[in-house]
Amino acid sequence: MDGTGHLKHRHEGSAAGAGSPGRLAARAMDVLFPPQCLRCRALVEGPGSLCGDCWREVSFVAEPYCACCGHPFAHDVGEDALCGACTAQPPSYARARAVMVYNDASRDLVLGFKYADATHAAPSYGRWLARAGRACLADADMLVPVPLHWMRLFRRRYNQAALLAHALAKETGIPVSPRALVRRRRTPPLGRLNREARRQRLAGAIAVNPGQAPDLKDRRVVLVDDVMTTGETVEACARQVLRAGARSVDVLSLARAVRTEV
Repeated sequence: MDGTGHLKHRHEGSAAGAGSPGRLAARAMDVLFPPQCLRCRALVEGPGSLCGDCWREVSFVAEPYCACCGHPFAHDVGEDALCGACTAQPPSYARARAVMVYNDASRDLVLGFKYADATHAAPSYGRWLARAGRACLADADMLVPVPLHWMRLFRRRYNQAALLAHALAKETGIPVSPRALVRRRRTPPLGRLNREARRQRLAGAIAVNPGQAPDLKDRRVVLVDDVMTTGETVEACARQVLRAGARSVDVLSLARAVRTEV
């Protein structure tokens, strides 16, 4: 353990030494298929990483931020400070944390993973999520991905939130319940809608899978999603999970939008 509850201890230099068959095979693959930057495809030292230029361009979320929704603050305003939105209307979830700010620099990473089959990045994103959500994961019982409507899943062939949840599970040992939530009806794309419009579109769209409801009772649940924009999607999910009897709900996302005012 490394002080984070379920987080697994990662052993270094054990039986898989420098001359092991697995290590030699990995080196051979690196020669045949040199590892590339997840964002710009430049050559990098190891798979699943960013080159130096892209690392500097991507804005990773770090303190200070809102103690509830994780929205970054421009200046330190004190421990446990809340942003204006959370003060005015506290969300149903307890905490939301994200790896990076959703902007021009991170958009290629997120959209490539979401729409362009860049699923090879999932293990790296799982490691990033484990670091960004360390506090939320410390006593979590279950990971629940934000659901995708079956028609959209059929077209896309995978739910990007579920891939992130499974990658995070490999890093932490926390079990995933991929079908705990369902989208009962297909909603139009929400990307350009404001908070109120999103709320109206999502009304009644997300529900707990009846067969999975008992598994949520008294559980500390972490919702996993790719992008948190206005927060209305994870809010709708959190309300349903809490109604099913979950003890608490936190949120982890790969990226999050940043408001101009907090």
